[in-house]
Amino acid sequence: MKRKTLTQFLIEQQREAGTLQPQLRLLIEVVARSCKAISHSISKGALGGVLGSLDSENVQGEVQKKLDVIANEMLLEANEWGGHLAAMASEEMETIHLVPNRYPQGEYLLLFDPIDGSSNIDVDLSVGTIFSVLRAPARVEGKDVVEDDFLQKGEFQVAAGYAVYGPQTILVLTLGAGVHEFTLDREIGSWVMTDTDMKIPAGKREFAINMSNARQWSPAVHRFIDDRVAGTQGVLGADYNMRWTGSMVADVHRILKRGGVFLYPRDVTKPGKVGKLRLMYEGNPMAMLMEQAGGAASDGEERIMTISPTALHQRVGLIMGDPAEVEALTSAYRN
Repeated sequence: MKRKTLTQFLIEQQREAGTLQPQLRLLIEVVARSCKAISHSISKGALGGVLGSLDSENVQGEVQKKLDVIANEMLLEANEWGGHLAAMASEEMETIHLVPNRYPQGEYLLLFDPIDGSSNIDVDLSVGTIFSVLRAPARVEGKDVVEDDFLQKGEFQVAAGYAVYGPQTILVLTLGAGVHEFTLDREIGSWVMTDTDMKIPAGKREFAINMSNARQWSPAVHRFIDDRVAGTQGVLGADYNMRWTGSMVADVHRILKRGGVFLYPRDVTKPGKVGKLRLMYEGNPMAMLMEQAGGAASDGEERIMTISPTALHQRVGLIMGDPAEVEALTSAYRN
């Protein structure tokens, strides 16, 4: 049976289902092409001069990898001229990037983390790209989009997705009606559907967390993890697997496909530090995908998608995956 390509899927959504606007279809296709180009750069590694760090830091104070900057420029340049966007925001940039006046202005806003897990690049482990799409507020003639226009709750996203650059290059996408997976066929240069209407398996005993941060966890998180590490000798009476790659995209993709729970909880040792991951570039898009696949996403107190953002680079604690596991930890927080 002939497999469906991403382009065919998007055209069907636009033409038959009537759930996809032409500008949004164009936007998704351009982002997908950018991810294809990023994948090609990653595959060259040292041969393409993309490994190593720069003598610069991003707005979060993190040392930038060469590929962070390369991928950021690829996404900006590919998306600014097509007429589908009003502005973009990136984890690697301090403020927003307006579509230049010489190009048509579109009705959407694009947010992205160009390379998630960039510390893995130099050791040939999986990394990824995460993106989120919002509607741009109605523009007043002569008035540009401003940073506050991006500060929308996650529930207002119209699309979200991520690419995983690993043994295969995979694109996972939601348009608000299910989650679909496409694998890059390098021979023909197309994204080909390899999974559709994805649902997170329930009841799987697996968790992903950075155990080296245990000193920063709240008592609730300690109890949650201790109960699972105790295995058959503990109160749960069952053995759990733990996996951690240091790339949110890779870890969440495994949870989405295999079940379990991903955790990057709040750091309780530093007053005012609510988490490491960014709400707008990581929390919201991944939460949308997880919920569309039947999972749940919370910061421990509130559903990620209902958090009112106050800053473009706002951080958040994150718990997502099997709803039963997420509820177990959020209940522990409440108690």
